[in-house]
Amino acid sequence: MKPERIIIFDTTLRDGEQCPGASMNLREKLEVARQLARLGVDVIEAGFPVISKGDFDAVHTIAREIKGPVICGLARCVPADIDAAGAALKPAGKRARIHVFLATSKIHREFKLRKAQSEILRLAVEGVRRAKTYTDDVEFSPEDASRTEPDFLVQVCKAVVAAGATTVNIPDTVGWAVPDQFGALIKHLHDAVPDFASGKAVISVHCHNDLGLAVANSLAAVRAGARQVECTINGIGERAGNAALEEIVMALKTRRDFFGNFACGINTREIVRTSRLVARMSGLPVQRNKAIVGENAFAHSAGIHQDGVLKKRETYEIMDPEEVGWGQSELPLTKHSGRAAVAARLRQLGFRMSEADVNAIFARFKEIGDKKKFVYDDDLTALVEDLLTEVHETWALDYLSVTSGSNTVPTATVRLRKLGTGKQKLEVVQDAAIGDGPVDATLKAIDRLTQTQGRLLDYSLRAVSAGKDALGEVTVKVEFDHGLVITGKGTSTDIIEASARAYLNAVNRYLANGKKKNNKCSAARR
Repeated sequence: MKPERIIIFDTTLRDGEQCPGASMNLREKLEVARQLARLGVDVIEAGFPVISKGDFDAVHTIAREIKGPVICGLARCVPADIDAAGAALKPAGKRARIHVFLATSKIHREFKLRKAQSEILRLAVEGVRRAKTYTDDVEFSPEDASRTEPDFLVQVCKAVVAAGATTVNIPDTVGWAVPDQFGALIKHLHDAVPDFASGKAVISVHCHNDLGLAVANSLAAVRAGARQVECTINGIGERAGNAALEEIVMALKTRRDFFGNFACGINTREIVRTSRLVARMSGLPVQRNKAIVGENAFAHSAGIHQDGVLKKRETYEIMDPEEVGWGQSELPLTKHSGRAAVAARLRQLGFRMSEADVNAIFARFKEIGDKKKFVYDDDLTALVEDLLTEVHETWALDYLSVTSGSNTVPTATVRLRKLGTGKQKLEVVQDAAIGDGPVDATLKAIDRLTQTQGRLLDYSLRAVSAGKDALGEVTVKVEFDHGLVITGKGTSTDIIEASARAYLNAVNRYLANGKKKNNKCSAARR
């Protein structure tokens, strides 16, 4: 019997990126989109084009560069939103989808929109019809559907499908639903709207995780008739996040005995690599005990468990870790490896780098190679991600020396180069500062030299690869004036240097973009 296809709609770059502190620049988004294409998702929701020039450019670039998946842009049922989405998605041609949404629940109608049911129906139909002038592939979402009166929801679904919507998405916008109830709602819609049963239109679901039930609700919906699931890598997203793609995909695959003969086009061996890339690009680390992709997901510490796994893996593992991308470490490069070998390895890892990019990465590779015996794929990937997170550098680290000890006042001497257009050398400045520790002293010295005042809100350090000489990746969240919070990242075998690079990355982002007024309009939360 041929498996029934479940469409995987990835919204990491839209709903996932709305998560506070997860903002990505254009190059980071494009690299994530390339990896999502390698993963095999059916639809990439690339952004909300009308919300800002940055979002428009990201959707337009992804629509032009990424081949394979359908590229989707979000829009409210507002003409300007739909027109912006249509323009941004134009390079995708027949692979373009416009996703329009409008709140339908009683609480949203009365307090947010102040509109009657008849007005909601009219606006929804008009929005779908306008989107159809740009593409045949139109999706409609009744925002807060799980709290909308079921009979009115049926009316909305019938109206938008009649207007041309090919997918109707049922969002659990505030994570209010529970599996039995949500599954019953999807079955009610499937039975009450003939176009769902006939296949003329697809029922989709988009679940939030406020009660920790996003994946459970999504799977209940699949059993009840939903054939598209909207999800994000690592479950990132608004508030408590969205349904996690990797959990949904592996639940359907592992428990086919329960869910039935469903299949999706995901290349599961790319799951871990995708998870790591999104974690680094977004600055949102994956918890160690996260299902499927957490570092402890396939770790066994109890003696009984270890004994069982050694005798037969399936005694304590319901999935083969290699199926999702966990596996043995690759053969590493060394400091003696040449530029061609590094360039070839980058291609094998799936990165598309220009000659200038390869040269920049190779220069950092040689620096790292002088400090450690082997440079692993994870080290190389971290160097690429450093490059992708770069902004116009006002300041660059030239020299760092720290003095610290149990009976010594921690002192840092920092020398920075101030750069201009073309990175010509304008001036070199140096200063020293003391602090509560070597990192604190280093950051204070950078503040004095750059004449900025950042307040460190969060600091995280992780080893990129194994071994005592592992490359360290530091991620910082820094608050500047007016409550502006900016994320910075840096890597080095020396954690003080990695800290300095991460903090400078945040300072440069602030100087390049932070002082500009934020012109983003307030997006309705779906």
